[in-house]
Amino acid sequence: MPSSSSHSSDSDRRPRLDPATAAIRLGVRRSLEHVPDSGVVLVCVSGGADSMALAAATCFEAEARGILVHSITVDHGLQDGSAEIARRTAQTLAEWGVESHVETVAVTDAGGPEAAARSARYAAIDAVAGRIGADLVLLGHTLDDQAETVLLGLARGSGAGSLKGMAPLSGRYARPLLDVRREQTRASCRERGINVWDDPQNDDHTFTRVRVRNRVLPVLEDELGPGIAEALARTAEQSREDEAAFEQMIEEFIEEVCAPAEAGIAVEVSALAHNPAALRNRLIRYVASAEFGVSLSRTHTLAIVELVTHWKGQGPIHVPGITVTRADGCILFTARSSPAS
Repeated sequence: MPSSSSHSSDSDRRPRLDPATAAIRLGVRRSLEHVPDSGVVLVCVSGGADSMALAAATCFEAEARGILVHSITVDHGLQDGSAEIARRTAQTLAEWGVESHVETVAVTDAGGPEAAARSARYAAIDAVAGRIGADLVLLGHTLDDQAETVLLGLARGSGAGSLKGMAPLSGRYARPLLDVRREQTRASCRERGINVWDDPQNDDHTFTRVRVRNRVLPVLEDELGPGIAEALARTAEQSREDEAAFEQMIEEFIEEVCAPAEAGIAVEVSALAHNPAALRNRLIRYVASAEFGVSLSRTHTLAIVELVTHWKGQGPIHVPGITVTRADGCILFTARSSPAS
């Protein structure tokens, strides 16, 4: 295990726990509440300060409950020496008593380098998690990552959904450090003598997220005052609460206003018309997602809404995977044989 510094006095000879490490351990402890005693967790570790601090805290918190800790380090093969970095990271974790896994993935250019690397990484993580029977997969995203995610979503015009940011728990994926600043993970590693790897891509301004991190957020802090990252993270938390409430309302309401139809589902026009636009739009997106696995854009959603609020006999509306028509007081969603262009 990593070393810790200590402070002694006549009245207190217990090892001193630095505030940064205490905050990280608290986040991990809360996440591990979702893991049974003697369960299995998989920690995703790149070798950077965030993931190394997460791994160290997980080892500490898991020991008392007999939770088995595995780690995965994914080598994307995109940088010189990446295989050696992955090997050294896994070796350090093995010295801490962690069952270490190194996975090498092939990254294509599909969807851009960032998206392709992410897809390959999560595919490898899912494969290892399934193989070891992990109850929980721990990711090292911090409050700073959350702030960047929210800001990027706003800049792309992604709507209220972008304000949710990353969830602390999504399926078997957990993010224990969303209340922890990036500077705290570095402080914890320094205090505990943990060597970390600084990824040069974190300073490569060809990546949008790096520009947000190194240029945009500092400007906002300078011009609007400190606390911008925390404010964006609070916004994400509040938006997730609102989203959860909306989802519960929709799930309860959808059973009352929907009925099976040939090759699809029918929704009562009156029910859609008499609800506020925010709820009406969510109902339409919910039907598309739940019944057909389609994520509607705002343009597609508003085109369907026109069948409810401004119907003059028009239709059908073709959206990817679905044809939508109005008939007999209902909006009919049916599967299409081929997606819309």
